[in-house]
Amino acid sequence: MPPFVPVLVVVDFQEDFCPPHGSLAVTNGRDIAPTINNLMTLPFTLRIATQDWHPKDHISFASTHPPPNNKPFESKVTVANPKNESETEEISLWPDHCIQNTKGAELIPEFDVSKIDHIIKKGQNNKVEMLSAFKDTYRKPCVADSGLSNMLKEVNATHVYIVGLAMDFCVKWTAIDSAKEGWHTFIVTEGTKGVDQSEEGLKKLTQELEEHGVKIVSTDSDEVGWIKKGGKT
Repeated sequence: MPPFVPVLVVVDFQEDFCPPHGSLAVTNGRDIAPTINNLMTLPFTLRIATQDWHPKDHISFASTHPPPNNKPFESKVTVANPKNESETEEISLWPDHCIQNTKGAELIPEFDVSKIDHIIKKGQNNKVEMLSAFKDTYRKPCVADSGLSNMLKEVNATHVYIVGLAMDFCVKWTAIDSAKEGWHTFIVTEGTKGVDQSEEGLKKLTQELEEHGVKIVSTDSDEVGWIKKGGKT
């Protein structure tokens, strides 16, 4: 039997991403808690939760930028790698969210964190956007590395299962980076919700993920069944 070392990554299951009061609430975001809690009872080698943990002047906050180009959900700005100004990217601006040591940054109480082995706080550098749980979006060089990759390598992980919020943002980029690092990567569909929940949006997202080697699976899929059986048979 080939090696099978599964790891669960729960992405940003926080108050600011959930109704009713989250500043960036994903529709029905809280509803995935039972699925995630059930998944955590399976024999994963490692269970990791991530937590957006922004300083109050984070570069992705519309409030950090001067008007008129500082409208949440609408405005975009071009920013430069603080270690290499020739590398630039366009980022969207958001309402203030998941500010360190605030209620909005807390993991939601419905989420059973008692089964989590490690909590990774991401997005702490105020000068860089960090959607992926692995690292920021810059590559020449990378500015902020969360340490997640090293955690997975330390346990010789082979398969990474990802849930949390939001499917079309931080979950997506975490999954893409996981696949790029060489792990078999799956998003468990009942354990995530996207900002765009339309049929067309999901179809487009699924295609993008598949192009990067990420597979979307359900809780009753063979891929989740492997965890229960201890590997492929």
